[in-house]
Amino acid sequence: MNTDEIVFEAVSDMEGERIDKCISSYLDSLSRSYIQKIIKDGNVFVNGTAVKANYKVRVEDQIRFTIPKSVEPDIPAQDIALDILYEDSDLLIVNKPKNMVVHPAPGHYEGTLVNAVLYHCREELSGINGVMRPGIVHRIDKDTTGSLIICKNDAAHNAIAALLKAHDITRKYRAIVFGNIKENSGTICAPIGRHPTDRKKMAVNEKNGKHAVTHYTVLERFCGYTYIECQLETGRTHQIRVHMASIGHPLLGDEVYTKQKAPFRLEGQALHAMTIGFVHPTLNKYMEFEAPLPDYFTSLLNKLRQIS
Repeated sequence: MNTDEIVFEAVSDMEGERIDKCISSYLDSLSRSYIQKIIKDGNVFVNGTAVKANYKVRVEDQIRFTIPKSVEPDIPAQDIALDILYEDSDLLIVNKPKNMVVHPAPGHYEGTLVNAVLYHCREELSGINGVMRPGIVHRIDKDTTGSLIICKNDAAHNAIAALLKAHDITRKYRAIVFGNIKENSGTICAPIGRHPTDRKKMAVNEKNGKHAVTHYTVLERFCGYTYIECQLETGRTHQIRVHMASIGHPLLGDEVYTKQKAPFRLEGQALHAMTIGFVHPTLNKYMEFEAPLPDYFTSLLNKLRQIS
C-alpha cells in the first residue's frame, strides 16, 4: 500500500489531550481536519486499537497512524509567453498577466505561470517548494497583475524568503477602490485570518488573525472612486483586498469582498503589483523593478477621468 506509517509514544505533556490534537502537535505539517479524516477512516491506532477523535491520550500510549504518500504529478513545461522585466543566473522578475494562476494545484496542472517558467528556465529553478511550485517564493492572485520574483536556485530562494520574512522587500501596488477616500494617506493595521464562516475568504480577524499592515496613498480622486498606491509591510493572503474592504473602500471588480457593482466590464479586482525592490542575493545591491500598468487598468483610469 502506498502509505507512510508513523509511530510515536505519548509523553507526559500529552496526558489528557485528545488524540487529534496530540497528533497535530507531534506532526504540525498535517491540518487538524486532515487528522480527523484519517481517524474517521480508521487509520489511527493506540496500543493496537483503532480510536475515535475524542480519545484522551495517556502517558506511554503507543500511537500509530498511516498517511497516504503524496504522488508528485508531472508538471509539463509549456511554451507560454512571459513578460520578463529582469533576468540573471539567480532570479527573474516577471510581469504576470491577468487571469493566470501562479502555480499548479490538484486538478489544474497546465496553463499556470509555473508551466511557462519551467519552459523558459529548463532545469534552472529552485526546488525548495517542490514540483508544484518550483522557483516560487511568493505569489499574487489569479486576477492580480504585475511583478513577481522567480528564484533559479535554492540559495537565491532562501535569501529572498528571508527578506520576505523580515519585511525587507519593497512591494507597491496600484488599485482602484469604491468611494472617495478623504485622507491623502493612511495605514491599516488589522490582523488577517480565515473568515469565521466562509473558509474560502479571508477577513480581519482579531482573535485568530496574523499581524498585517498596509500603507496607502491617494493618487487621484474621481466621482465615486479613488486611485491609490498601497505599500505592503506584511504579505497576508488577499491583504490589500481585505484591508481596503474593511475601511469601506473595496476594490473595483472584487467579487469576493464586495457586492458593489461598477458600470465597467472587469475580470476580477483592479489591482496591479507595480513595484518590487530588494537587495540582490549575490550582487548585494538594492534593485527595484516596475511593471507598467496593464492596458485594462489605464483604460479604466481614462474612463473614470471622463466621467468625473
